[in-house]
Amino acid sequence: MLLLSILILIIAIAIQYNQVLYSFYFLRIGLLIFTLTGAISLNALYIQPIGSGMGIYSGLFQVTTITQSFDFFIFLMGALILLVWPVNLMYPVNNNITTYNKNDISNYFSNILYKGRNIETIEYMSKLVNVINTKNYSREYSLITLLSTLGASLLISSSDLISLYLSIELQSFGVYILASIYRNSESAVSAGLKYFLLGSLSSCLILLGCSLIYIYTGLTHLDSIYSFITVTDNSGILQGISLGIVLIFIGFFFKVGAAPLHNWSPDVYDNSPSIVTIWLTIMPKISILILLLEIYINIGLVEYTYPLTTIISNIHSTSLLDIDKNTVIYFIKNLILISSILSLIIGSTVGLSQIKIKRLLAYSTISHLGFILLALAINTEQSIESLLFYIIQYSITNLNIFLIIIALGLFIHSIKLDNKQSIVDYKGSENDIQYIIELKGIFFENPILSLSLSICLFSMAGIPPLIGFFSKQFVLYAAIQKGFYFISIVAIIVSIISASYYLNVIKILHVSDIDSKSTVAKTNYEISSIHSFIISTLTISILLFILKPSLLLNSTAILSLTLFHY
Repeated sequence: MLLLSILILIIAIAIQYNQVLYSFYFLRIGLLIFTLTGAISLNALYIQPIGSGMGIYSGLFQVTTITQSFDFFIFLMGALILLVWPVNLMYPVNNNITTYNKNDISNYFSNILYKGRNIETIEYMSKLVNVINTKNYSREYSLITLLSTLGASLLISSSDLISLYLSIELQSFGVYILASIYRNSESAVSAGLKYFLLGSLSSCLILLGCSLIYIYTGLTHLDSIYSFITVTDNSGILQGISLGIVLIFIGFFFKVGAAPLHNWSPDVYDNSPSIVTIWLTIMPKISILILLLEIYINIGLVEYTYPLTTIISNIHSTSLLDIDKNTVIYFIKNLILISSILSLIIGSTVGLSQIKIKRLLAYSTISHLGFILLALAINTEQSIESLLFYIIQYSITNLNIFLIIIALGLFIHSIKLDNKQSIVDYKGSENDIQYIIELKGIFFENPILSLSLSICLFSMAGIPPLIGFFSKQFVLYAAIQKGFYFISIVAIIVSIISASYYLNVIKILHVSDIDSKSTVAKTNYEISSIHSFIISTLTISILLFILKPSLLLNSTAILSLTLFHY
């Protein structure tokens, strides 16, 4: 369904190039595709072949409860991102949103010139000319996001090394193009190039890991590899398999931006437009983390053949070249724990020195990845439930933060004309908020968006009774139950440290001494009703989660039980 829709859109864009259809319609078409595909992923239409698996693909993919659930979640997030794309040209004061054409702009110029020629009028005219000449990338954006989402959906459902690698590359190629889609922006092109080069390196690591596993086992199907690990006693083969799995995990850690492989993410997030950054911070991470979860759970079941004390004693009593299946699990777990603790420390401490809003959110993402990886390493039913819950709440909260930042950016950088109307054109990073100081005193200009942003930041900091507090609490509770006392103490300390830079942003939002430089460009711009509805809905869900938590908690509990007993 999704692939067929992408092919149709490619043909439509190629045939229709002369504005016969507005770019706005391609966004709505993409939205409808996401909605319909999400319904099909949950088998809401009761299509018989969906429940019987993807036999047509020769076992390359699988359909399980968790794949269906997170396919739906990915499609839902993609639909929300497309739904709030900034409309090309808007007249907010008159409470209507209209796309423009050159004749309308020409008439508008005539009216302005009729009132009188002055320097201010000429400046406004030059700004408006820049708006007209700026290419709108909404059509390309909708197509590329569909392509990237297809890769993410296939990655979650992958049950073979071949489909795993092809799916991650399909997803990555779409994200590479998105990062550099604004070709008139030097920073966006630089970010896309950096992302492509470093992402290609991580893809090489994943391919090398898959090759090593195939060389030592002769198998590519994941279930067969899991079974092979449980029955073989050859230390040489286990060593090759463990090295391959470690390389695959390192490659995926690189792609999600987990420490110490995180250096690329702050630069790419900062230089990319916010509408692209919102996709980079959410969509690839969901699919990769769910895939790592499925792989680690299936491999980690081997651990329960012996207690952990026995595994540790075997490590001290045997050489590195003489390892068993339990030692392999121990090495992989320690790799995840090392990445977790480094992500927690680096994401919290380095974030304190950031003056740019998107770089701060990038290090915030790294810190949250530390909690997610900690829950993954514990590998119990409770920890997996907390991991799934953490992924969902983080995605919702992060989405809402970037939606608010996009709205505030348009609010600050809109073009104010003589007739008191504001013309807004989304031109990528030119309309984005770059520095935290730009948010100074925004509460007095737009209190609703400021309060919504404050609630989201409080949730990120883990302030009760917001949803972010419960996600961290569940992970820490699972870690303490399993005996991870040291890393739990570290996680609590870094949470307090990270709360300080969230609170600093909130303080800047509500400072009464407003800098004149930060407000000189503010206008009467108002966001669309759809954009405001999504922000308000997400904010209420974050704020009032404690009143009705059973729906989400029961869903994650069922999914965690399904993973362990499927």
